[in-house]
Amino acid sequence: MDIKTFCFLITLCLGIQRLTSDISRRQKRAWIIETFTIDEGFDGPFPHYVGSINIDPNISLFEIHGPGVDKEPLNLFKIDNKAKMWIMYPVDREEYNILKLIFQAYNKEKVLLNTRLTIVIVIDDTNDNEPKFGNQTYEVTIESTPLQGTALINVTAIDHDSTEENSKFSFSIESVTPTPQNFQLFINKEPDSGKGTISFKGCLDHEKAQKYTLIVKATDHGQPRPLSSSTTVIINIEDGNRHLPVFTNEKSQASVKEGQEDVLISRLHVIDKDTKGTKAWKAKYKIQGDKSNNFRIVTDPDTNDGLLYVEKKLDYEDDPVKNINITSENEILYFICKVIDRNTAGLWKINTIIRSPFSVAQSGTRAEETSRLSTHHLTVTVEDVNEAPVFDPPNKTISVFEDVALGFYLETFTAKDPDIGAASTIRYIIGEDPAGCVTVDSRTGEITTSKSLDRESQFVKDGLYVVQIYAVDNGEPPQTGTATLSIKIMDVNDNAPSLDKNIIDMCQSDRISSVNVTALDPDEEPSSGPFLFKLLGDVKNKWRIDPEKGYSFKLVKEHNVSQNAMFLGHHKLQLEVSDLQGKTAVHSLLIYVCKCFKTTRPDCRLHKDTGSRLGSEALGILLLSMTLLTGLLLLSFRMSCKPEKVPFPDDNVEQYLMKSNTEEPGTDCEVFFFFFHFKSNLLAYYSIVHLKNIL
Repeated sequence: MDIKTFCFLITLCLGIQRLTSDISRRQKRAWIIETFTIDEGFDGPFPHYVGSINIDPNISLFEIHGPGVDKEPLNLFKIDNKAKMWIMYPVDREEYNILKLIFQAYNKEKVLLNTRLTIVIVIDDTNDNEPKFGNQTYEVTIESTPLQGTALINVTAIDHDSTEENSKFSFSIESVTPTPQNFQLFINKEPDSGKGTISFKGCLDHEKAQKYTLIVKATDHGQPRPLSSSTTVIINIEDGNRHLPVFTNEKSQASVKEGQEDVLISRLHVIDKDTKGTKAWKAKYKIQGDKSNNFRIVTDPDTNDGLLYVEKKLDYEDDPVKNINITSENEILYFICKVIDRNTAGLWKINTIIRSPFSVAQSGTRAEETSRLSTHHLTVTVEDVNEAPVFDPPNKTISVFEDVALGFYLETFTAKDPDIGAASTIRYIIGEDPAGCVTVDSRTGEITTSKSLDRESQFVKDGLYVVQIYAVDNGEPPQTGTATLSIKIMDVNDNAPSLDKNIIDMCQSDRISSVNVTALDPDEEPSSGPFLFKLLGDVKNKWRIDPEKGYSFKLVKEHNVSQNAMFLGHHKLQLEVSDLQGKTAVHSLLIYVCKCFKTTRPDCRLHKDTGSRLGSEALGILLLSMTLLTGLLLLSFRMSCKPEKVPFPDDNVEQYLMKSNTEEPGTDCEVFFFFFHFKSNLLAYYSIVHLKNIL
C-alpha cells in the first residue's frame, strides 16, 4: 500500500466518526412537543387561526401528517409554509377529543432531518348535547290499585357530553293530564344513573280517571346554557276492586235425588258495581259447611253467576238435609283508599282497607262495614230413591279340587238393602256362570256345584273360574247388586295320558325304521309326565320303544323284519302309557308298512288305497271279458247252418234291388262262424293283456 492510499483511508475513517458524532448530537433535538387547544363549541367564522408552530428558522422545508390533515377528519387543519395553523370547520369532542400530528423537517437538499416534532391539538368540551330519553313514549297499565310510594314506571336518559359537569342531568314532571285530585305524581333519579322512577302519593282512583298523560323533562347542568329534552309517559289505571259482589237473595232451597252426581242443583246470582268483564267484577265463590266435599261451585263467565253442582253422591240414609253457606269475592284484592292529611312530610296520611280473596280484611285504621262478604244460605234436600242391595264383601275367592261331587258347598253371599225402613225382600240369582257349574239358593245366597268343575275347561283362565251373583230387591223399580266369586280350581289326576297320533306309516327298508310319538296329558305336575311307555303282546324282535320313560318316544321296527316282504301291510299294536301317579291308559297303534321307493315321507295308506282301487278295476275287467266270451260262444253254437231264402219285395213297391239269390247252401254258416270265432279270440286276448298291464 502506497502512502496516498493510506492517507485516504485515514481521512475516510475520521469523516465517518465525525458524521456519527454529529448525528448523535442532532438526535437530542428530536421529539419536541407543541400543544394547541380548540373549543368544540366555537361555531365560526372559518377558517379560524389556531397558532404558529415553533420550529428552527433554518428549516425551510417540512411535512405534517396525521388526523385532521391526511387522516380522518380530513382537511380539518390548514398549515402554510411558515408553519401557521388554521382550523377549517367545527369538530365534535365526543368524536375526537385529542388529535396528534407529526412534523417532519428537510434541509435545503431535501434530505430528511432527524428533528421530529409532535403537535397535539386538545378539543375542549362544551355543553353541546342535551339528555336524550330511551323512548319517545313510555306506557304502563296498573292492574290493581297500588299503595302510595309504589313505583309505577321507570324512564331512562343519557347525555353524551364528555365532562361530568356537562353530562349530569335531572328529571322533572312538567305536566299531568287530567289534573290529579287525590294523588300527586313525583319522579326520583337514581344517583350516578340515567334512570328515573315515577311514583305517587295519595290514592289512585279508576273512577276519577282511567288514564293520565305525563310530560317528563330531563335537564342537564351544563353552563352557561343548560340543555334539555322531554318524553311522554302514559299511565293507565285499571278498575280497582272497590265493590264486593252481593247475592240477590240471602237464602234458597234445592233438592237432589240420592245417588246422583255431577248435576247442577242451583244457580246463585250476584251484583257487582265494578266494570263488567274485569277481574274486579269477576266473582269467585267458596262453600262453607261442606265437610264431606259433596258440592262444587264454579263461576259462569258470562253472567258471573255461581253454578252449584253435586260433586259426590248424597245418601238419604246418611243425611236427608244438607245446609251450606256460600260466600263470594272477586279475583283480585278488594281495595279502598281515602286521603286523611296531605300536609305531611313525605307520603300523605291515608286510610286503606285491603282484603285478598277469602282472607281477613286489613285496614290502616279500622275494618269497615263495606268489607264484609255477602253470604248465601242454601238448604239441600236429599230425595230418597230405591237403592241396590249391597254385598259385604262384594268379592270372595275360594279354592276347591276339580273332582268335588255335585251339590258341593262353595260359599254364601249375603246382601243388605241400604234403604232405611225398607221391608224389601232380596232374592239371589246367578248372574254370570259361563260353564253352568254352580247354583245359588235364591233365599239364602248359598252357592253349590251343579256339575263337575273341570280345571281344563276353556272357561277356566289360569286355574280360576269366575262367577257373578246378583241380589235383586222388590223395590220400584227393582235394583240389583253384584258380587263376584272367584273359584280357584285345584288340579286332580282326572286325565289319562293320550298320544298325539295313533296311525303311523313306516317304510320297508334295509335299516331300522322309527317314528316319533308324543304323549299328552292336560293335568299339571305331579299328575302328568314324564310318562312310562310299554308295548303289550308278542313284539319281541319286531317292535320296541325307545326310551321307555319321558314325554315322547320312538316306535322302532327291528332290522330282522325290515326286509321281510311278508311284513308289508298293516300291524296293530297295544301301547300302555302311565303318568307319575300311575294313571294308565292302553292305546292302539295302527302301523302301515309299505315300499316307499324314493320317497322320504311315507304315506302307506295312500298306496294301499290306490292298489285296492286298481285291483278292483282289474277284477271287474276280467269278469266282464269272461262273460262276453262265454256269451259269444253260446251264440255261435246256437246258429243254424240250414239255408234260408229271403223273399224280395214286389216290383210295385218301386225298389231298385234285383230279385236274385246266388249264395250257395252252407256259405252263410261258415262265414258267420269264422267271423265270430276270430272276434272272440281277439277279445279274450285283449282282456288278458289289459289285465296283465294293470296287475
